[in-house]
Amino acid sequence: MSGTKSFEISKHMVFEAYRRVAANKGAAGVDGQSIAQFEVGLKDNLYRLWNRMSSGSYLPSPVRMVEIPKPDGREVRVLGVPTVADRIAQTVAAMYLEPEAERVFHPDSYGYRPGRSALHAVGTCRQRCWRTDWVIDLDIQGFFDNLDHDLVLKAVEHHTDQRWIVLYVQRWLTAGLQHPDGTVAARDRGSPQGSAISPLLANLFMHYAFDSWMVREFPDVAFERYCDDAVVHCVSEQQAHHVRAAIATRLAECGGLRLHPDKTRIVYCKDAARREDFMHTSFTFLGYGFRSRMVRTKRGKFFFGFNPAISDAAAKGIRGQIRSWRLHHRSGSTLAELAREVNLVVRGWLHYYGRFHRSALQFSLNRINDYLVRWLVQKYKRFRGRWTRAREALRRAAQAFPRLFAHWAMVTP
Repeated sequence: MSGTKSFEISKHMVFEAYRRVAANKGAAGVDGQSIAQFEVGLKDNLYRLWNRMSSGSYLPSPVRMVEIPKPDGREVRVLGVPTVADRIAQTVAAMYLEPEAERVFHPDSYGYRPGRSALHAVGTCRQRCWRTDWVIDLDIQGFFDNLDHDLVLKAVEHHTDQRWIVLYVQRWLTAGLQHPDGTVAARDRGSPQGSAISPLLANLFMHYAFDSWMVREFPDVAFERYCDDAVVHCVSEQQAHHVRAAIATRLAECGGLRLHPDKTRIVYCKDAARREDFMHTSFTFLGYGFRSRMVRTKRGKFFFGFNPAISDAAAKGIRGQIRSWRLHHRSGSTLAELAREVNLVVRGWLHYYGRFHRSALQFSLNRINDYLVRWLVQKYKRFRGRWTRAREALRRAAQAFPRLFAHWAMVTP
């Protein structure tokens, strides 16, 4: 590497960052350049990016604003899509910074970390709900939109002596946000979701704003945090109110963040042994709804336990996606072709939402069978108006080829 460069950045790291970005795919940024187009002149494009980053002349483009509806249908989540080159540059910085940050991160921080997942967080939360009666379901209002840049940079500086990382993080934080009409808005707060380094920056911020503070102020209070989504376990309603108020004060001190007044709730983990009446007896965490459910023991006995299962919002989203496939109008496709198209998505649902209280998935996944019956009726004249015969034909297909559709493992026609 040339000794005239301002910063020592490995070409190998730049190439590895490109491989990760390419594997994640993703949309084009404000320059309209897709990953495939970037790869046309790959060697030159990567060298140019490395050269700019190493010399200190790298300046990111604005990020393209994309609005994604939230599950409630009333609000939207704003994503900022960087260009392919900027995503690669951010990944390079994250690859340098992450090992240093990982050394101090709390074991109950689960979001976007190697060896940890949302399912780990859900499983730990489940066990702790059995041991403690009360939960604070935390929701930080507009977290990514309101991150304090100075505090984020202070956290980054604490974990690296690489000046280029701090320099470029500052430039990414202040990069403009290009609206759909082409106008570019300046930013002095926030880090739009969608960038490759945003999750790491959010974890660094929350490590100091929440995790390490909780350990210091409330060492006996357990929690699970997935980026800005957290659940805190308390032994009494009084403690829950006290801790909630303290957290609200702490977040206000960290750049003026606020707990959402409607979505942050104190929840009583009601089950067969806990019979008090309380306003809130359920909460949602990472797509799972936690509430009292009928549970069967290994000996065949039933009791009510406080357990997670796919949330109502997540189940509604699954049924909406199944409906969007419009399988019943695909009369030109074979059954095997339909299976190949939907199985990848369905296996993902089974892997994630089938980990806890798997049977709760059955109602939603059975919608696929309903559409396949309609597909048979549309495709074959002999089934026109004969819905019972069509369903029987689908049932025979499932018996003959039980692994054809992934969901047939738990929901047969």
